Amino acid sequence: MFPDMARDANINRPLSAEVLRRHLEDSVSMVLSIRRSVGETARDLSRQDRPSQERFLWAVDHISQETAELAFNFCMFGLQGLQLLTRDQDWQAWVRHILDTYDQGGVLASIVAMQKVEDYARSHQQIHQGIVWFDDIEQILQRFITGLSGRICRLEKHETAYTDSETIYLPESLLAFPDRDRNYSVYKAMVTHQWAQNWYGTWRISVQELIGKFPQASLALDIFHFLETIRLNACLQRDLPGLFREIRLLHEMESREPGLDSFERVWLELQSPSATVHDTARLVALLYEKLQKPPVYCYQGILQPELTEAVITARKTGDFEKMQQELSVLYASLQADAEQPVEWDHAPFRLVPEKSDSMPDGMRFVLHFQGQAVPVHEEVQKTLDSIVADFGFVPPEYLQAAGKGPYAATVSRPASEEDETTGPGNPVYREWDYLRQRYRKDWCVLHQRDVHPQADNFVADTIVKYRGLLKHLHRTFEALRGEDRRLRKEGFGDDLDLDTIVSDYADQMAGQEGSDRIFIRRKRVDRNVAVIFLVDMSGSTKGRINQVIRESLVLLCESLQVLGDRYAVYGFSGFTHKRCELLRIKTMEEEYDATVKSRISGIRPQDYTRMGVFIRHAVSLFQEVEARTKLLITLSDGRPDDQDGYRGVYGIEDTRQALLEARFEGIHPYCITIDDEAMDYLPHMYGHVSFTVVSDVYKLPFKVSDIYRRITMS
Repeated sequence: MFPDMARDANINRPLSAEVLRRHLEDSVSMVLSIRRSVGETARDLSRQDRPSQERFLWAVDHISQETAELAFNFCMFGLQGLQLLTRDQDWQAWVRHILDTYDQGGVLASIVAMQKVEDYARSHQQIHQGIVWFDDIEQILQRFITGLSGRICRLEKHETAYTDSETIYLPESLLAFPDRDRNYSVYKAMVTHQWAQNWYGTWRISVQELIGKFPQASLALDIFHFLETIRLNACLQRDLPGLFREIRLLHEMESREPGLDSFERVWLELQSPSATVHDTARLVALLYEKLQKPPVYCYQGILQPELTEAVITARKTGDFEKMQQELSVLYASLQADAEQPVEWDHAPFRLVPEKSDSMPDGMRFVLHFQGQAVPVHEEVQKTLDSIVADFGFVPPEYLQAAGKGPYAATVSRPASEEDETTGPGNPVYREWDYLRQRYRKDWCVLHQRDVHPQADNFVADTIVKYRGLLKHLHRTFEALRGEDRRLRKEGFGDDLDLDTIVSDYADQMAGQEGSDRIFIRRKRVDRNVAVIFLVDMSGSTKGRINQVIRESLVLLCESLQVLGDRYAVYGFSGFTHKRCELLRIKTMEEEYDATVKSRISGIRPQDYTRMGVFIRHAVSLFQEVEARTKLLITLSDGRPDDQDGYRGVYGIEDTRQALLEARFEGIHPYCITIDDEAMDYLPHMYGHVSFTVVSDVYKLPFKVSDIYRRITMS
């Protein structure tokens, strides 16, 4: 809920008065004295539920960043607000109101504002009773947009509604009408129209180039947007009449659009089923001198042509490369099974259009090889559909593979590196080819080197930045070190094992013999855990992601020093199967010393993410370690990817195969990722319980140590 809170393993259990007291004291320690205590506040807060406790602790931490004195007074007077402001947004707005009051009138004025929380809640409710918050309906809208089909768009908050063709941005809240239902309809119409721009081809022309022809580009853009909104409404009326009726009610539309009474031809052209964005662009010139202020509908949002066209250009380039790689892999597989090999120069692939109600132009393209339809994986079909959505067709150059031979991608590495093969200290690993259903033997060459150390104060600065969290982690890990382990299915013990009893009852009902091992016994067990952390150092981790990954590693290492588990940390990146780079940060034998700290500071983004080879190498490293529990934890920001065809289904399937090999060796793999689309592939690769998706990169340092604690005790 709130980013600065590191939660317990049991997220629903209220925190005890002692835990609350320690947390509050950490936040206001600078102003505490013999006569000033937060003990009573902690006892009162311990009677609240967990979400209320977290809201209050977040507020104290947030206020203490401005002034500890005000935070202490909030501990004294702020509890009443929990009963009156139960929504997160209302609570945060009240905290902002208190801080604004402090800026204007100081501590005394803020205390008065805290005491008048009933008046604030009453007026706030009257003003906002019809408001709809994005956070409340985000999941509903996400399911709605997914149900509309087409390219799956993410939903994000922004000041106003627009789309860059991959993400739909919506305002944080809406209060366009007095009643809540109509405001929800506005949100729904906003999502629909941003989706419709992608589906019905608004961006199949360069809007920037179009409006640049007019003296007032902003007016031309407004006219284009208005006319395009009319065309999209006509499309929605034909294809989604029920949904269009909701949109029509929002502006109480009559038989024709307001402002176009004298432009019958414009109206009729945009209503035509054959109308496209090219017709809209042509009509802009007709109305430019006659329509100085086009109407703007409440659901219309804005257009961001410069930003959107940049995203589309990048996607077209990515789809082009992806299609080349996928065709190269497919070509190699089909050649292996063909009776008479076909030269690539003979262009064996063709696209054949077929009718499809699920595509905007009523057509879906099917791939043919030597005149026969080729079944393709979902990833290839998605790429084809994406190309069609952007162009309206598939350009011929998109059917060119990456080269004559399989995996012959054009790369930009120097020849000396491209031709590099095995050598001393360079182990070679196999790779799983899911199309052929067999391994490529001796395919991946592993190169090992140390991360270049960086002599700076990064580790020390991180410890200072997260000193409050580190205190919590140290206490938690110290307790974990001496914690009793609960052993299940024991012949005697302290408690009944209800899960085993239920399972045993089911076995008996099925005619099988029951068991008398139905107890839970607590036993002090020495920890015997060895862990290898694989850290993604691909180019996509640049910027803020790289910083939080390094911060997370510092917190992990500091915590594990308290716990005493053996662990190693390696970065991984690379460039094609000939150069898979494993970068040593800390080996199992090394101490967490100044050298290791300088390597953590030196972690920088490199090239690509070829995961399977590094998982297989980690398995070989584990074979030299004696430990009862062996954990392989991968910290990554996205799916497997490399230049020479290692992307999409191919990369996912090889990674999955490598993980299965690890499990066969008794190693427990786990993944912590910050990829928003991870749910599309992680359950297939790791299983449904062996990964965690951290939705916000900023939350990673707060969660990674807690995740480690939980998985080592499971």
